[in-house]
Order: sequence, then structure tokens, then C-alpha cells
Amino acid sequence: MNSNVAEMMIAPSLLACNQSCFGEEAERAGRSGADWLHLDIMDGHFVPNISFGPQVVKAIRPLTKLFFDVHLMCSKPEILLESFAKAGADEMIIHVELSEQVPSLIHKIKSLGKKVGLAINPPTAIAAVQPFLEQIDLLLVMTVNPGFGGQEFIPKCLPKIQQAQGWRREKNLSYRISVDGGINDQTAAECARSGADTFVAGTSLFGARSLEAAVKKMREIVNENQPGAGGLEMEGTGA
Repeated sequence: MNSNVAEMMIAPSLLACNQSCFGEEAERAGRSGADWLHLDIMDGHFVPNISFGPQVVKAIRPLTKLFFDVHLMCSKPEILLESFAKAGADEMIIHVELSEQVPSLIHKIKSLGKKVGLAINPPTAIAAVQPFLEQIDLLLVMTVNPGFGGQEFIPKCLPKIQQAQGWRREKNLSYRISVDGGINDQTAAECARSGADTFVAGTSLFGARSLEAAVKKMREIVNENQPGAGGLEMEGTGA
């Protein structure tokens, strides 16, 4: 990035909340000290699960000022972009696995005046995102195979984060590097050391006794472990 030390963002994932009361949970996230609210949209096709749609996003949008980070795990996100933009999304993330659809999807999201995120699944080579790095606001490195919350972090994804950080520095780009999947205090620290600056966490935050305390603790941990903080340096990226 343009600075060696990025502002770290904590993004509770609504998928892990008490889904009988989305509104109250969104408000709780807003009071927690978190920066963003991550919203997982699943279509039952791109991933083997279904979550919620634009009506839920629209309903909770007035309840919090948090940045809405909308992750479209969908085979045909083009039919949903406008609806989520109108519902209150601040950023929409599509998957690099959609291959030839990616350029038109990025263009469409930008035309709607929203920030653009690009996600990559664990089995996909990080090289797949390289052609799009200058066009995006955020790169989301999935650290589990998407579809269900509560999965175990995949350590083999850490080199992807390091590569993304290396490219960002080499090209002097400013996209954020987000991680999602099995993120808790320990794995967040590992990801921060590798170059991540945005931490999506569901179970470890919404499942905590105090969401506010959990957010505060995770923020302290990632700040302590980010490259350039406290003398920590990354290996292999020239940090």
C-alpha cells in the first residue's frame, strides 16, 4: 500500500448472528466498535447454502452506520447487483472463479457507485486475481471453502495473503486485503503478519459473551501483529 502500516478493519459477519433478530444484531454490531458489517449472500448454487437477500440488507440498513461489505457467493451476481446497491451495500464482492464474467461485473459495480471487492477461494491460484488488482478496492482471500460458518482456518492460504501484499507494495496499489473463514484471535494474528488488514469474523465475534470486548481484543491483536508495527516484518515480500 501507499503506507507500510494500514488501518486495520474488523468486520463481524452477520451470518453468525442470532438470525431470529437480524435488526437487533446489526444494532449490536454497530455499538461494538467494529468498522464494517460483512454480509454473506449465498444462492445455493455457487455454494451449497442459502442465506438472505436484499430485503434483509434494506431492513437493517437504517439501524447502523457501519460500512456494509456485501459478499456475493452467487453464480449470477449480475442479477443482484442493482438490488443490493439500492438496499444499502457500500461494497460488493464478486468471485474471481466467475472468470470471464469478472470484467463486466467490476464495471457494473463501479457504475452503481459502489466499491468493488474480488474474492478468491482456497483451491484457486492467487495468480487469477492479478489482472484485476488495479481495478478493485478490496481483495478477499477466503481462508475456508465458502458456504458455511464455523469452519476451521486453512493455513495454506497464508502465502496468498503474502503474495497479495507483495503485489500491492510493488505496484503501489491501495486495495485492502481481507480474510474470511475461521478467523479468531490466533488466526487473525497470523493473517495480519502476512499482510491482511481487514478481518471478517463470524463465530468468534458474534459467539462471544461480549461482542464489544471481542472486537476490541481482535483489534489490539491485529494492530500488534501487522507488518511495520512493533518492529515486525514479513518474510518474502520485502517488508
